[in-house]
Amino acid sequence: MKYFQYSLLFIAAVPVFLLNGCTGSEAVPRNATQTGALTGALAGSVIGYNSGHHRGRNAAIGGLIGAAAGAGIGHAIDSQEPEPTPEETGGWH
Repeated sequence: MKYFQYSLLFIAAVPVFLLNGCTGSEAVPRNATQTGALTGALAGSVIGYNSGHHRGRNAAIGGLIGAAAGAGIGHAIDSQEPEPTPEETGGWH
């Protein structure tokens, strides 16, 4: 049973690490919304999975609620920061 849980955790964590590289500051300078949604979805899924008897359903609901909350907080942070100048954005030249 522990092997199944560890493999499920590994399968869920790999896309998170791969997709987290897509939110780099070079491509999108204001990315707190994306990072907050990803982090909230992961945290909500873990919390939902570990609570109650219907683990799959709770993980899905927790992931949706966590993504919405994280995106809302990230959007609030993004809206407080000033718009970057073209020199600050970096990226490919």
